[in-house]
Amino acid sequence: MCGIAGLYYPAMPKPVDPARIRAMADAQAHRGPDGAGVWTAPGVGLGHRRLAIIDVAGSPQPMASADGALTITYNGEVYNFAAVRAELEAGGAVFQTAGDTEVLLQAWEAWGPAMLPRLNGMFAFAIHDARRQCLFLARDRLGVKPLHYVVLADGALAFSSELKGLLAHPLLRREPDIRAVEDYLAFGYVPDDACMVAGVCKLPAGHAMLIERGRPIPLPQRWWDVDFTQRATASARDLAAELQSLLRDAVVSRMVSDVPLGAFLSGGVDSSAVVALMSEASRGAVRTCTIGFDEAGHDERRYASDIATRFATSHRERVVAPDDFALIDRLVDAFDEPFADASALATYRVCELAREDVTVALSGDGADEAFAGYRRYKFQAAEERIRNLLPPVLRQRVFGGIGRHYPKADWAPRPLRAKTTLLALAQDSAEAYAGSVGVTTRALRAALFTDAAKRALAGHRAEDRYVRSMRDAPARDALDRAQYADLQHWLPGDILTKADRTSMAVGLEAREPLLDYRLVEFAARLPARMRLRGGQGKWLLKKSLERYLPNDILYRPKMGFVTPISAWFRGPLAEEAAALARSRVLTGSGWFDPAAIAKVAEDHRSGRAEYGRTLWQLVMLDRAMTRLFG
Repeated sequence: MCGIAGLYYPAMPKPVDPARIRAMADAQAHRGPDGAGVWTAPGVGLGHRRLAIIDVAGSPQPMASADGALTITYNGEVYNFAAVRAELEAGGAVFQTAGDTEVLLQAWEAWGPAMLPRLNGMFAFAIHDARRQCLFLARDRLGVKPLHYVVLADGALAFSSELKGLLAHPLLRREPDIRAVEDYLAFGYVPDDACMVAGVCKLPAGHAMLIERGRPIPLPQRWWDVDFTQRATASARDLAAELQSLLRDAVVSRMVSDVPLGAFLSGGVDSSAVVALMSEASRGAVRTCTIGFDEAGHDERRYASDIATRFATSHRERVVAPDDFALIDRLVDAFDEPFADASALATYRVCELAREDVTVALSGDGADEAFAGYRRYKFQAAEERIRNLLPPVLRQRVFGGIGRHYPKADWAPRPLRAKTTLLALAQDSAEAYAGSVGVTTRALRAALFTDAAKRALAGHRAEDRYVRSMRDAPARDALDRAQYADLQHWLPGDILTKADRTSMAVGLEAREPLLDYRLVEFAARLPARMRLRGGQGKWLLKKSLERYLPNDILYRPKMGFVTPISAWFRGPLAEEAAALARSRVLTGSGWFDPAAIAKVAEDHRSGRAEYGRTLWQLVMLDRAMTRLFG
């Protein structure tokens, strides 16, 4: 796992200062503490920071081909590189190294952009081809690894794994984008089609760019998408057997490593499944680690310990206090952009614990998105059944009228929030789901924003990306469309950003076997009843794991990492919440109404309302904008 950076002048081959490339790469030194490299040629420069995992001594980067025509800087792992290498060798390729980096170079030489569908892995890379006078940028199918880019004032295209690499370039204009602020407040993260620094882009998951000398910089081109329009017709038993085989192969392929390897173990279904399959394939004890909390309602250590005992893992655990807000500034530095998923605190701590013992850790991320594990899918499916019974006009009149007058109860569990449900039933499926995945509602955002901010937004609405994705999805039903939209936005923007930044901050490589693209494509073909049945998400996945895991792991309610942010803002962080109304960055921008912020903080502190997640968003926004724009 690594950090990459570079510059490319598409109009003409201007000189590139190696020191500038080095500064961009070194800003990401945490991603690659084992080595550094810089390569420049007329009009191009590539930088690299290396975390050595495979072929530790033999694959330094940037790496050039034997004839010097091709040079690559690469972040990630290609899990099927041995098979791709064998195919290339059958065609006459000769290799000098044992790792996957040279495989990518030779694959480009043989197939060009058509190399991408042959790869199974997580990656972001740049290949410079001197013969074709071009730079090729590519990102993996689901967006496990990040890649930011921007066109600078001198015409150069600059790219970097993390935003901080671009921030190290003196020509980057640091101006905030109000649209990204709107997006962040809506969702709690800045989606991949936005950036807090105006002008900066993120190469979308499953996309690539071919920048050719003398031609305009093109838009990214999609090279992979998940298709929900097909339906598997085999029996549940046969599909479960196929799923077991795919799971086994996904885990085993991610166990290839020349450095110590282990797994995160929460005691939930997904991480327990990964550990079970690792144990089946391993000759020795799998190394596992767990973070626990000193609050019984949020502590899963007992379940993790049961799994560790069941599979005889070498297990370590650590208890962290739920008031671990001392990590705030460290997280702000790790994420660059504001990030308000409070589970990042616990994720950082479990990565920190894992890094004490291993360099690579397998996680259970991705199964909820692929196999419909979130509770919101159950609610979406139930609401859609009701929508289908009544014409839209009648729904809007009946449910909308009742919902507008029903008392608000954001503090209650979703089934008891009748106002939320009634208003959702009045909307179409896409609008309702877009609202359900949000953090701060449109109404509250409108109250927090000044008139100047609303004018600057010029009609931009964060939820529209979800609505577009759901309406244009290659899908058959409402569940398909919700999952498709989450795979496009929530997964890369929140889940995978969290995993990448927290693991890389401590020099740990995290691998996600349950996001093997073959598993994702398999899950998309499952009939809805095999993903969600009887209110139970991940139905077929759990059935396929019954031979490995006990029922009290498979069928207990989902817990997840929980951080008591609401209590913080009524206790130790109450004053920090109140101070937001005086923030030089927030109110000084002219985008936020100080009186509205003060009211949110006071209403929450007094218990009149529940605004804990919004206050957490504002705190992280304040800190991030201070760091970015000072």
